[in-house]
Amino acid sequence: MIISQDKQLNIKDIYPVIFNNQKISLDKDTIEKVKYNFDFLQDYLKDKIIYGINTGLGPMAQYKIDDSKSKELQYNLIRSHSTGIGEPLDDQSVKATMISRLNCFSRGYSGIHYEVLNLLKELINNNVTPLIPEHGGVGASGDLVQLAHLALVLIGEGKSKFNGKWQPTKEVFEQLNLSPIDIHIREGLSLINGTSAMTGIGVVNLLRTRNLLNWMVITSSIINELVESYNDHYSLELNAVKLHHGQQQIAKTMSKLLKDSHLISRNDSVLYHNKTKNEFFIEKRVQEYYSLRCIPQILGPVYDTLLQAEKVIQNEINSVSDNPIIDDKNENVIHGGNFHGDYISLEMDKLKIAATRIAMLSERQLNFLLNHKINQILPPFVNLGKLGLNFGMQGAQFTATSTTAECQTLSNPMYVHSIPNNNDNQDIVSMGTNSALITKKVIDNSYQVLAIQLMALLQAIDYRNLNKKLSSYTKNIYEELREIFPNFVDDYAMYEDIAKIKEYIDINNKLINLLD
Repeated sequence: MIISQDKQLNIKDIYPVIFNNQKISLDKDTIEKVKYNFDFLQDYLKDKIIYGINTGLGPMAQYKIDDSKSKELQYNLIRSHSTGIGEPLDDQSVKATMISRLNCFSRGYSGIHYEVLNLLKELINNNVTPLIPEHGGVGASGDLVQLAHLALVLIGEGKSKFNGKWQPTKEVFEQLNLSPIDIHIREGLSLINGTSAMTGIGVVNLLRTRNLLNWMVITSSIINELVESYNDHYSLELNAVKLHHGQQQIAKTMSKLLKDSHLISRNDSVLYHNKTKNEFFIEKRVQEYYSLRCIPQILGPVYDTLLQAEKVIQNEINSVSDNPIIDDKNENVIHGGNFHGDYISLEMDKLKIAATRIAMLSERQLNFLLNHKINQILPPFVNLGKLGLNFGMQGAQFTATSTTAECQTLSNPMYVHSIPNNNDNQDIVSMGTNSALITKKVIDNSYQVLAIQLMALLQAIDYRNLNKKLSSYTKNIYEELREIFPNFVDDYAMYEDIAKIKEYIDINNKLINLLD
């Protein structure tokens, strides 16, 4: 992947870098633009007062800093804000954060030295993961705390993960023959002042939720095969009269997945057949429960939400989000608030609601599979052993239910949860990084619920001996998952198999794009 001032990154560009370790490079024009912007600032700042270069920061901006202390100011800024706590961000989110910061700097409006871009590129290409704790940022003035920990590594301090082991950054640099950056003018402020952490986490969240949605469409298609439902509810004719792109796309995808299934019925061949017209009780259910019948209507809004989130995240990752902006074209330095994370915060809140909805749908479909009084075709808890003696998937349902409940609670918004701080200088904040991190937790949970549902679905298919009648696509999915999770009759501790299925369907294995 090439980072260029003239090229807009999209989410698909980033996926192979953060998950498959694809290398990145910087084009020559970008390097020249960054150098020119730096040279302009160096000349422009003479005899001028510029925020964060020869003034204090935040509410202390009224204090003039002596020129002899300007570099010390930048180092103090990085070190004093490296106050994060909690678990380290996952490797993929950190790499996406570095890509986001690098792309921001490549626009050539930050007044930083080119060596910053070069070192970020080297860390990404060598799979070095700076230690960035989860907690600390309020998402205004950007991700100050999280990005300070990234900046700490760039000046050769803090800790980094390399070859699977946390080490002092100094030792990692020695192994890779890398040198820390020098502070020239405003590298400290530029490095920590922006939305790159919440945006990086948001990129990973978006990719994982898209993948989760694809798996939910697959699972929903299979459960409709299991009950031998009619094709009405995902038909082109029905969904064409509801004017939502997402709904129509979900229905179209289900039709594609089930086109050669031997289990799906057409209402005109069964329900509307002459032999049923005089029957008082119609044995085959006329309409399925909502969790089976309303898939396009439920998952359609989720898909539309993902498309909007993708648009916003791509805009943010291609934006300049630090302050002030060094505008060499108009020979000016402009102060403002591009570091404010409202766009990402709001989209992450919407994304976690969408992911929770997927978990809720999965849990309801799981309940249908396990409740024999509802489905009327399976033993209780899809128990393939001796009823009363064995328990089937009964225990796993508790996990799915409690995990879904946690998702519902975590779906409360962060975007409207501002707490003023920084001596009230930051009197309204976005909480964007918190929103992105909570969304990550919701997505993790949703994968766990879906893994349990898939296991129950495989057991149900075996009980009804339907695997050979599945569509060619869903049969392949069935066979892939059965390689990981074999059919079971006798009870056993299945927590490791739940984890294996969850890992298999998560994006670390492969990205499914049925909806594109």
